[in-house]
Amino acid sequence: MDEYGDLQTKEIACEHPLTVYLNWIEIVTLMTLGERPSALVLGYLKNQGFIEDIDAIESVIIDWDTNSAAVITRESTHGLEKKLEKKTVTSGCGQGTMFGNVMKKLENVTLPQVQIKQSMLYRLLEALTHHNETYKAAGAVHGCAVCRNTKILSFVEDVGRHNAVNTLAGEMWLNGENGEDKIFYTTGRLTSEMVIKVAQMGIPVLLSRSGATQMGYELAQKLGITMIARAKGHRFQVYNGGQNLILDVKGADAFQQSNNTEQPSSNKEQN
Repeated sequence: MDEYGDLQTKEIACEHPLTVYLNWIEIVTLMTLGERPSALVLGYLKNQGFIEDIDAIESVIIDWDTNSAAVITRESTHGLEKKLEKKTVTSGCGQGTMFGNVMKKLENVTLPQVQIKQSMLYRLLEALTHHNETYKAAGAVHGCAVCRNTKILSFVEDVGRHNAVNTLAGEMWLNGENGEDKIFYTTGRLTSEMVIKVAQMGIPVLLSRSGATQMGYELAQKLGITMIARAKGHRFQVYNGGQNLILDVKGADAFQQSNNTEQPSSNKEQN
């Protein structure tokens, strides 16, 4: 019923519990739309530092009758119980959790400093408006995308932004892709955990239509991630990496001029 008392038929996002097991040890229960469960589970386990060798994975079994995902790996899981004890609950809408010393593994990460043209950014934002199908129909979800220049390589929606980013991380891992020439887009806040996960994927540019948190901003500075927030239409705010943005157009004239955008050169410039 709407505000006028009229009855309406509406779509609603359907979340499902998915309990993840690694070599028969229970790790976590995720609430998910279940669009790409294998990629979600592998991305989650990799980002949390539970597994590192994709070639050691023997099987991933998704069973929706029992709402479970069982991952079997030849990789050693010695000390897994101890790692599970060291848990940090983050700002992930009830699903943000970091296990173990994830930040320590990022100490030696060096991300490329990629230049981005303003006109290219506007074209990408325009392309992204044609996605978010679940959100448009039912709301209650976040969307994330891996992009190269103005091309959206993969887009996923889920009830939590952390599920969406883990799914994309799992896809990249399965496909053997690196992130140095890519942009990561999210509809969610740019929190510390979001910055960490993008750094784990090796992606140097993080873009969101939402805002950033202080810890997210500080980590972006430390890790060298270009952080662009509140990006919608012809508006955006560069929190970190402003030197990498080429201001080739301004304001409302940007989209018309962006049609003349050149292709990237061999020195990793994104146009």
